[in-house]
Amino acid sequence: MLHLFDVHFPLPPMSKGLAFPLWGLRLASTLKRTPTFSSARRCCLSITASSSPVPGPIKKQKVIVISGPTGAGKSRLALELAKRLGGEIVSADSVQVYRGLDIGSAKPSISDRKDVPHHLIDVLHPSEEYSAGQFFEDARKATKDLLERGRVPILAGGTGLYLRWYIYGKPDVPKASLEVASEVSSELLRFERNGQWDDAVKYVVEAGDPRARTFPYNNWYRLRRSLEIIRSSGSPPSAFQIPYDSFREDNEERHTKELDYDFICIFLSSPRIELYRSIDLRCEEMLMETEGILSEASWLLDIGLLPNMNSATRAIGYRQAMEYLLSCREEGGRSSPERFLAFLFEFQKASRNFAKRQLTWFRNEAIYRWIDASHPMEAVLDFVYNAYHDDDGEELVVPRALQMRKDVNGRQETYELKSYRSRNRLFVKHEDCHPILDWVRRTQGP
Repeated sequence: MLHLFDVHFPLPPMSKGLAFPLWGLRLASTLKRTPTFSSARRCCLSITASSSPVPGPIKKQKVIVISGPTGAGKSRLALELAKRLGGEIVSADSVQVYRGLDIGSAKPSISDRKDVPHHLIDVLHPSEEYSAGQFFEDARKATKDLLERGRVPILAGGTGLYLRWYIYGKPDVPKASLEVASEVSSELLRFERNGQWDDAVKYVVEAGDPRARTFPYNNWYRLRRSLEIIRSSGSPPSAFQIPYDSFREDNEERHTKELDYDFICIFLSSPRIELYRSIDLRCEEMLMETEGILSEASWLLDIGLLPNMNSATRAIGYRQAMEYLLSCREEGGRSSPERFLAFLFEFQKASRNFAKRQLTWFRNEAIYRWIDASHPMEAVLDFVYNAYHDDDGEELVVPRALQMRKDVNGRQETYELKSYRSRNRLFVKHEDCHPILDWVRRTQGP
């Protein structure tokens, strides 16, 4: 008969003075685990009643995944965790892959990247497209390389589809030949040049993919990829099995599903009102510096890109900033406090809505353990550190003191969310906008 033994590891020394924004003074309780095999993070054991020797568990290599909504502090957690574990960080952010988009994507600083190596940052020009499928290939390659070098892979980012495919695998759709890719590009180029998005969608729908109607406006890459799959296989992308769907549907046998690694998945968030206030302030801070997000958006316009043209220019913050600067250019570099504050309002609103979509997405991902970011960072670091070193094969359970609720709790919180309004802390009066308006006049005029 096979027995499981609990293994206990000492806590690492607590660091001094480290805290995330908004992290409180409460202390976390110690790590607790409850035996179960219902999670995707499992130990594959074969238990038999015979007296013959039973093979031991296959020990998988461990990979840490840290996600959360924008502004939750996941990058800081990943950085400090990498220092403790001897790890390196693989960015799972769809905007950080682009060179020159630093402020709006909250890239780690140069000094942070010197302290801890980061991967999949600054690898593409903003005019290039990047997809979940390409991320899967790049991130899995980086993970394999790190493990071979004895480093701990730490995935950090909030792009849900990237992480889902990274963990569960990507659909086995055919890769288009160069000939097919060239033909499809030519077919759709006439629509794209004339700005005929609706006509192009109709063309792809008639070719065999009715779901093209749901594609985000001006997402030409996705439209081309859909048509490439149809031309290569005769079937639309929806005809191919998505590994995650198979895992999700097989609830009773979930513990038998084989993932490639032993994933430790953490979702870091904070109470919704606190999160929203943090996001609003973060948006203001991105606009305070002369080399902030407005400067980066101006550069995108200068190299010939337009808002909502591709992956980079659809990104939250950059799209709004590019639209604002275009309107300023049309007015000869003129703006006003009212117009600037209206742009800031839209920037903040779009960022909060994005965070809300992230919460909804990850709420349905059973493999993640939710942690409240308002607790001391040392407590969360200790929890993840011990989870990484624990080999008892049991389900990861977050101590009650660290747990984060997944849903809105009670009428009062629901009311506060519905009635939430931004309250600027940096751009309060019209005079506070004058440095920005001066910059706009100098840089966006004729």
